Amino acid sequence: MHKDLLGPSPRDFVGFGPLTEPESLAVYNFTISHNFRLVIAYHTQGEEIYWQFQNFNPPNSFYIGNSFANVSGYKLSETPYNSSFAGFKDWFIQDFNLPGYTIEAGIGENPLPISQFDEIYRDNIGILILGAVL
Repeated sequence: MHKDLLGPSPRDFVGFGPLTEPESLAVYNFTISHNFRLVIAYHTQGEEIYWQFQNFNPPNSFYIGNSFANVSGYKLSETPYNSSFAGFKDWFIQDFNLPGYTIEAGIGENPLPISQFDEIYRDNIGILILGAVL
């Protein structure tokens, strides 16, 4: 929690600016200290895979995203404009020119019920394996 807040943050609070929150800074530092070939960010809503950011098209991005869609049954989709500009995968694509993906797992209202866990796991294990070996 940011030191200026006196209570819990709103549900969608992302910080006062880039890298102002300790969680964001930790992910940033972890990412720049490793040589990742791609990144996968998990969210929950829609059984979709977002694969691009604006006009950036790192090598093999579409091919890998299509492979993820084939093993999961999720739809490969363009990132909605309103969902761009603040995400981990967007930053990674822009700064590293490497593939990045947001996986929207499950369907329903957040938090998703634990009853969806087995299905989400089955849908996503192939993505995780492919992501590790590509």
